[in-house]
Amino acid sequence: MAETLTNADNSSRTSGYKKEDSLAVTNLTKSRVPPLPFLEMKNKILGETYDLSLVFTGDKLSKKLNLSYRNKDYPANILSFPLEKKQGEIFINLNTASAEAKKFDKKRDDFIALLFIHGLCHLKGLLHSSKMNTMERKARKYFHFE
Repeated sequence: MAETLTNADNSSRTSGYKKEDSLAVTNLTKSRVPPLPFLEMKNKILGETYDLSLVFTGDKLSKKLNLSYRNKDYPANILSFPLEKKQGEIFINLNTASAEAKKFDKKRDDFIALLFIHGLCHLKGLLHSSKMNTMERKARKYFHFE
């Protein structure tokens, strides 16, 4: 169910924002958001009570956030920010994700699913490790993204 948002120029739109239960999805790009089971993936990894904001962005915002929070001067493919114990935010750069999908010979939507799962694992508190790799592998298998 789409909700109406007001843009900076006071125009309204319904296609860029969607809230389902404890997941809010915002698309700040002109690109298509893949029809993936984002809510189900979020619930499987973080639980139903976790409030998540998922923002699809382009290079400019991604680079700005990556520089501000990670001191890296390039657009990131994904950034995860825990806000509280049961609340967080994920930014996925659709431009970078599309380019990297080709580089890794993956379908764009499948690669975005892999990035999303990766971000969820970080919000769960996992760092890059064999434990994180195992959780990602199980989630990919469960949701049929190999």
